[in-house]
Amino acid sequence: MAERVYVAGVGMIPFSKPGRSEAYHVMASRAVRAALKDAGIDYPQVRQAYAGYVYGDSTSGQAGLYEVGLSGIPVINVNNNCASGSSALFLARQAVAHGVVDCALAVGFEQMTPGALSSPFPDRRPAVAGLVDAMVEVQGYDEQAPRAAQLFGGAARAYMNEYGAAPETFARISVKARQHAANNPYAVFRDTVALEQVLDAPMIFDPLTRLQCCPPTCGAAAAVVCSADFAARQGLTGAVHIVAQSMTTDMPGTFESKDMRKVVGYDMTELAARRVYEEAGVGPGDVDVVELHDCFTANELITYEGLGLTAPGTAERFILDGDNTYGGRVVTNPSGGLLSKGHPLGATGLAQCAELVWQLRGDAGPRQVEGARVALQHNLGLGGACVVTLYGKD
Repeated sequence: MAERVYVAGVGMIPFSKPGRSEAYHVMASRAVRAALKDAGIDYPQVRQAYAGYVYGDSTSGQAGLYEVGLSGIPVINVNNNCASGSSALFLARQAVAHGVVDCALAVGFEQMTPGALSSPFPDRRPAVAGLVDAMVEVQGYDEQAPRAAQLFGGAARAYMNEYGAAPETFARISVKARQHAANNPYAVFRDTVALEQVLDAPMIFDPLTRLQCCPPTCGAAAAVVCSADFAARQGLTGAVHIVAQSMTTDMPGTFESKDMRKVVGYDMTELAARRVYEEAGVGPGDVDVVELHDCFTANELITYEGLGLTAPGTAERFILDGDNTYGGRVVTNPSGGLLSKGHPLGATGLAQCAELVWQLRGDAGPRQVEGARVALQHNLGLGGACVVTLYGKD
């Protein structure tokens, strides 16, 4: 049987807009030091480290960790697009769960540039070309719109066509995100917005306006994970543990279904969530708080259903009834999510981890979800990777 894995400490730095951040290696080292301090351990006690990032040279993880110490441990660099941070956490957890080490570190960071995402390698076929080909077959290609917005905007259109959801419903997710981020000192956008402001913002790809698209962001976050024996030796009591975790990649439906929701990862989400619930012996109704991958409002809406938080075709009612926020069924993205906290690609998965650990500890301040004991994390990377993690409190 696998060893129980505890999250001994988490750390992150306030996210910022491109051009306003420190260098990536400085951000990474700050987040790692914060996680080590939170865990109450020194860097030499860490036996392996995994570093998630998307835009950076090989061994960028070492560059960040060398700022913390030179202990000679293995450092493994991970690039899984927007799921890089949670992929690093997935590997760190595996190393501890199977007894390879008793303490491992996961760090994610990104130093981004302004504007829409694009490939830095124009001389070769993009890794997501298969997804783009599938999209073109369904809806064509708009040379004036960002590629990611077309992908997720297409998913919104598919949902609207099947269930009749209104464009305003997607916009309400942005309003909720800003309301939550107003209480998060780590978030980029902390000013609230009205529904009319979201709807009147410049259209990026119908029905997604600018305020329904996550911004390019710089930042870093980290987590220290350890075994039960290590936790006991360190005197960690009441710690948060990873109850279950699953990582999935694309399946035939992504490319063959002609359904834009599947093109952007719905099947990966649904499979990973199902495996996590089965492993944990719980259901979506047991979850108190969720951090999910809201890179666009469309993805938050379809992910409610992919994670089983609400039945297929009911996400609009879920939103209109306020079941996705405080006082509802499950508080979703109390941090403000990618839409408002920001989305430094490699850091996002570990920022989600940090938020949920704080929630389960009762350390989330004005964002605190009362009585939270079960937390769910969803981090998606096109191309593809999806990591779903369930956390529990001792």
